[in-house]
Amino acid sequence: MSFVAGLLFALGLGVGGMTQPSKVIGFLDVAGDWDPSLAFVMGGALLVYAVVARLALARPAPLLDGRFFVPTRRDVDRPLVVGSLLFGAGWGIAGYCPGPALVSLASGRVSVIVFVAAMLLGMWIEQRWAAMRGERSGTLRTAAATARAAR
Repeated sequence: MSFVAGLLFALGLGVGGMTQPSKVIGFLDVAGDWDPSLAFVMGGALLVYAVVARLALARPAPLLDGRFFVPTRRDVDRPLVVGSLLFGAGWGIAGYCPGPALVSLASGRVSVIVFVAAMLLGMWIEQRWAAMRGERSGTLRTAAATARAAR
């Protein structure tokens, strides 16, 4: 089922134009030659999510698991803000975010391969940096919190 969901997500990214860096950069260029088409893609995705999430969470449990795993943190802290700024800057510079970049690997374009390699290197550096500070990395911290909530 995870494969089917991932395939559907990948197809949606491709059909919606999210795998085209020029389209993404055109969307982010609000002061220049702005292309609003991705706003409609994102808006449509949010509408579908709003309806489906309400229907799904009204059930006692998901179809393929015993319980829901819903994030409970609502605070805005420094790592969240800094990470969001870095994500946005990378998206604006490269025209890729992680999901579309992974989908675009199938194209074999060098720019995509370089982006994904840099993304993986950044994830590795963050994990090493967190380990040096005696903390869990963001990814591991989230996984640990999910595991604790499941108990």
